[in-house]
Amino acid sequence: MLFFRALYLIFLLLIFVSCSKDNTKISVIKEKSLELQVLEAYDIGKDALEGGDVLYAAKKFNEVETLFPQSELAPKSALMAAYSYYTQDYYADSIAELERFIKVYPYHKDISYAHYLMGICFFEQIVDEKKDLQSIKNAKIKFDFILREYPNTEYALDSEFKISLINDILASKEMYIGRYYFEKKKWISAINRFRTIIDDYDTTIYTAEALHRLVEVHYTIGLIDEAEKYAQLLGYNYGSTEWYENTYSLFDKDYKIRKKNRFKDIKKKNKKVLEKFKGLFE
Repeated sequence: MLFFRALYLIFLLLIFVSCSKDNTKISVIKEKSLELQVLEAYDIGKDALEGGDVLYAAKKFNEVETLFPQSELAPKSALMAAYSYYTQDYYADSIAELERFIKVYPYHKDISYAHYLMGICFFEQIVDEKKDLQSIKNAKIKFDFILREYPNTEYALDSEFKISLINDILASKEMYIGRYYFEKKKWISAINRFRTIIDDYDTTIYTAEALHRLVEVHYTIGLIDEAEKYAQLLGYNYGSTEWYENTYSLFDKDYKIRKKNRFKDIKKKNKKVLEKFKGLFE
C-alpha cells in the first residue's frame, strides 16, 4: 500500500514539474512575442513618418510606449510621437506629448531636446506680433530655460538666436503701439512704450528709433532738457544712423536746408568733374 502511495506522489510531482516547464516556455514565448510587437510597432511608426502619415506614425509610437513602458524604446517613442505631430504643424498635439514626456521622464538623456522642441512649437506659431503675444512669451520662457539649464548643449546656441528674434518682435510691437500713441498725442503712453524698448530690448534694431522718438516726444511737449538728454545718448551710441540725423534736425531747423544745399553743391562739383573728364575724349 505504501508502495502505491509513494508511486502516486512521484507521478503527481512529475506532472507538476512538467506543467511548470510548459508555463515557463509559454511565458518566454509571450515575452519574446511582446518584444517583437514593440519593435514591429516602432518600425511601422518610422515608415509612416517617412511616408508623411504623421497621425498614424504618432499612434504607433504611442503603442510602443503602452506595450512596453519599461523598455528603452518607450521614452524614445514618446519623443518620436511629439516630433511626428510637429512635422505637420500639429503644434498643440506635439506640445501635449512633450509636456507628458517631461513629466514622465524628467531625467532622460534627451530631456533638453524635449524642452527645445517645445520652444520651437511655440516659436513657429508666431504669425502676427500684434496678436500672438502668448506664443511669443511661451517661446521666450522656454528658450530662456534652455540657456539657463542646458547652456552647453547644441540647443543653447539656437535658443540664444531665437531669443534675439523674439526680442526684435516684442520691440516691434512696442514701437508700433508707441507710434500710434504719438500720433494720437497721448504723450505719456507713447513715452512709456519707447522707454520699454530702451529698458528691456536695448539690443534690438529698434533702439535707435526709440531714442529718437523719445527726443521727438519731449521736444514736442516742451521738455527740451529731457529731449537733449536722449539726443546725446542717441548721438553717443548711434551717431552714424539716420535717426540721429533726424534728431539733429529737430534742434537745428536750418539743418535740412543746409543739407539740401550741400548736396546741390556736391552735384554741381561732380558735374564739372565729369564734363572735364568728358573733354579728354573730344
